[in-house]
Amino acid sequence: MLKFLKNWTLPVAMLVGTVVYFLFAHVSFLAPVKPAVWLSVSVLTPFLIFFQLLLTFCKVEPKELKPVLWHWWLLLFQLISCLLVAVVLVYVPMPEVYRDVFEGAMVCLICPTATAAAVITGKLGGNAGSLTTYTLLSNILAAIIVPLLFPIVEIHSNVSFLTACSRILIKVFPLLLCPFITACLLRFFLPKVRTYLANFSNLAFYLWGVALAIVSGQTVRSLVNSDASGYVKLLIALASLITCCIQFYYGKRIGGHYQERISGGQALGQKNTVLAIWMAYTYLNPLSSVGPGSYVLWQNIINSWQLWKKRKKEN
Repeated sequence: MLKFLKNWTLPVAMLVGTVVYFLFAHVSFLAPVKPAVWLSVSVLTPFLIFFQLLLTFCKVEPKELKPVLWHWWLLLFQLISCLLVAVVLVYVPMPEVYRDVFEGAMVCLICPTATAAAVITGKLGGNAGSLTTYTLLSNILAAIIVPLLFPIVEIHSNVSFLTACSRILIKVFPLLLCPFITACLLRFFLPKVRTYLANFSNLAFYLWGVALAIVSGQTVRSLVNSDASGYVKLLIALASLITCCIQFYYGKRIGGHYQERISGGQALGQKNTVLAIWMAYTYLNPLSSVGPGSYVLWQNIINSWQLWKKRKKEN
């Protein structure tokens, strides 16, 4: 059973999240507990993301965290591409429903690298250690840019920019950086605890599965409750496909100049979609979470194709 769940975590988690949402939406005797469940979900998701990152960083040795030149080029690409989409959202008039398309793309661009990217990179023959360094750097970038950018893009009339910025900062910054800081503190002050947690680094994979089920349910909820047409929802999914292909392509191009083609592609292309869906659902128009929700599918199709090509080459 565990082997089956590990091999099919993506579809199982998305299916479970979808089924649970429809149960709570349509089964009448569950109605009394719905408010408590939605509150628990909103609180549980950040904790799952935090512990997923903590377990990953506990396994990392500080001497392995050495930024190199291609890291900075990828960070620059990530920043500029996100800002370009934000400029379109701020300065180009468009119907409200089409804003979701660009917001979904923006989240896919600024979202940090997935913690599981190092595993895929290692299987493809890339540098997993260097990829982990970029994962940390991309988390720092997102922790800085998201609180500054999201309040400008999605303006709430009853909340000032500084208030919105501080609210997002308080939630996002600790979520992305405190796991690394906690891992460092444990290394120096409680090394036995750090070693114990490092032995459970594979648990991060299953925490990711639980979080994916939760955010999948939230994405389905956004789709069902939205008044947007199927055409707009299809455009959001298409926009996430375009951003996925662009990021894998340019990640490989930039990394290839430094003999890190595989690591560059995974660093820029494979995203922490659980975090992206949560950020979009929480701080932007909830329908925009369909973008990173679709990105889950696109990036896994690309990774499956890359792994198939490698197996074929080896055989």
